[in-house]
Amino acid sequence: MDLRLDGKRVILTAGAAGIGRVTLKTFVDAGAEVFVCDVDDDALNEVRTSFQNVGVMHADVANPDDVDRLFDTALERLGGLDILLNNAGIAGPTAAVEDVDLDDWRQTLDINITGQFLCAKRAVPHIKAAGGGSIVNLSSAAGRFGFPLRTPYAASKWAVVGFTKSLAIELGPSKIRVNAICPGAVAGDRINRVIAAKAEARGVPFEEMYQHYANTASMQSMVDPQDIANMMLFICSDAGHLVSGQILGVDGNVEYLR
Repeated sequence: MDLRLDGKRVILTAGAAGIGRVTLKTFVDAGAEVFVCDVDDDALNEVRTSFQNVGVMHADVANPDDVDRLFDTALERLGGLDILLNNAGIAGPTAAVEDVDLDDWRQTLDINITGQFLCAKRAVPHIKAAGGGSIVNLSSAAGRFGFPLRTPYAASKWAVVGFTKSLAIELGPSKIRVNAICPGAVAGDRINRVIAAKAEARGVPFEEMYQHYANTASMQSMVDPQDIANMMLFICSDAGHLVSGQILGVDGNVEYLR
């Protein structure tokens, strides 16, 4: 099974930490030429040190001007584009709907779905010019189920699913495959902050809520970021050349969120 990406040109958003950082290494190891953006300058500096052949830029995907600068800079460096990895996203607020601030709602949707739109809008003409390629959008298990106390996040991740399905149909004739990945609870600082906020909102200990998150999956475990990176690699490689329009759960079989 050929999982190599030799010479493939990739833009990866939020690629300096967490899932993005693991994905960056996975794609570089597979031979891809990668350009990453992030808003975490310390993490970007670490990428510059560790991956000297990787293009790096500070950019907020919710800002159209930043996205334009990102693509102008990345395309000049890469000389074209084969793959877009729409990884950027935020957890948003944890609160009852009546307590969600409108600005927090807007920020969550701006980053989690409008950012994907802005990046795809710029990427598609160049992937078409390359003769086809792949777009991967990060959704979530929250893009498949209701998620109480997390309405902005769930709404944004359901939107990613609709965006992905529609793009796959639209871009299929151009040999561009489009898929979404729905991770479950991915181990790390981000999910720990979400769990702490939900434990506080429900008045239960952190440990109890942590176990609850793990138990929502049939396999009763958190997801490793490498699991997400591996799925991205597969669907962007020649081995996944007919995988498109799919909403791919990498979650240990999550069947509900509460």
